[in-house]
Amino acid sequence: MDFNLNEEQQLVQDSVARFVSDRYTLESRQSIIASGQAFSDAHWATIAELGWLGLTLPEAEGGFGGNQIDTMVIMEQFGKGLVLEPFYASIVLGARALILGGSDQLKQEILPAVIEGRCQLAFGYAEEQARFDLNDITTRAKVDGDMFILNGHKSMVQNGGSAQQLIVSARTAGAQTDTTGITLFVIDTATEGLDCSSFPTVDGLTAAEVSLNNVRVPMTRVLGEVDQGFAILQNVAMDGILALSAEALGAMEMLYKDTVTYTQEREQFDHPLADFQVLQHAMVDMFMEYEQCKSLLYRATLEVAQSGLAAMRTVHALKYLIGKVGTKIGENAVQLHGGMGMTEELRIGHYFKRLLVIDAQLGNSDYHLEKFSTSSAYQG
Repeated sequence: MDFNLNEEQQLVQDSVARFVSDRYTLESRQSIIASGQAFSDAHWATIAELGWLGLTLPEAEGGFGGNQIDTMVIMEQFGKGLVLEPFYASIVLGARALILGGSDQLKQEILPAVIEGRCQLAFGYAEEQARFDLNDITTRAKVDGDMFILNGHKSMVQNGGSAQQLIVSARTAGAQTDTTGITLFVIDTATEGLDCSSFPTVDGLTAAEVSLNNVRVPMTRVLGEVDQGFAILQNVAMDGILALSAEALGAMEMLYKDTVTYTQEREQFDHPLADFQVLQHAMVDMFMEYEQCKSLLYRATLEVAQSGLAAMRTVHALKYLIGKVGTKIGENAVQLHGGMGMTEELRIGHYFKRLLVIDAQLGNSDYHLEKFSTSSAYQG
């Protein structure tokens, strides 16, 4: 496998790195959070202007025809800055679902505004009883003439409070955990009966609890075929895991680099902490674990770009390793910084909290270890 980025991808990487370096100091990030905003409108406009929102969307829809590798390049740099803007929720999850299942009319209605930054998306797939199983769905959709009527609840919907269009999974047939009988719907968040209750999460981002009470959705707003939405869910989840893993990799790199710098500057017993061999071993372990995650991320991303769902077993392995290693690197970074490691004044604690949240998204390390051990393809 060729792990080298092409010239265009290197240019994007450099551009995103400059954006993060210029716009995302810890102080600027904290000021956005303190303002009560979910993210910076100015930053989102810049991201749209630079073309990143359309980078991975097909050229036929107004994008640049990129793939999962391009998403990886962006998300890794975003992880280094703990970026608040909803690229993951709106583009990686929402736009990907639209591309996979949307009719030409639906894509033409929504995607140009998404690429220009005028419309944001959210994807409501999780329910409180489901743990991490995408097929465990109690939200119901019943046919009423040329409409569907939806009732149910979705939990932890990222960007749900800011999105103009919400994609939700609902059961149109079968039992609660069947993989058939699942249908995906695109709903305008201004629709009567749809309530989004937004709240801050521990990592500085926002999510929403979404209630659907007799929400009427036209049949023209179904993604894919009725009862056959699970395959789209699988593909979106796979891309989501790759993106989260890339973001986690960026955070891990900053953690180990900040820790090395700190131990070179902090002195104990008239010596820098970096002079003590046991601490050197700990930092070498952090670096080696980071490099292992990087290698597996590159392999998984290339496999998915080439083979789609056939690469899901590698993606299970990646998500397991990201969760396990992210926790270990975060804990070591905090320990080597001492009590300062968890203060608001240093970035260490903020990276660690984000890594812990990433581990819990789309299945934690234990969940994916079980999936890796028991299947060769993603079963939900």
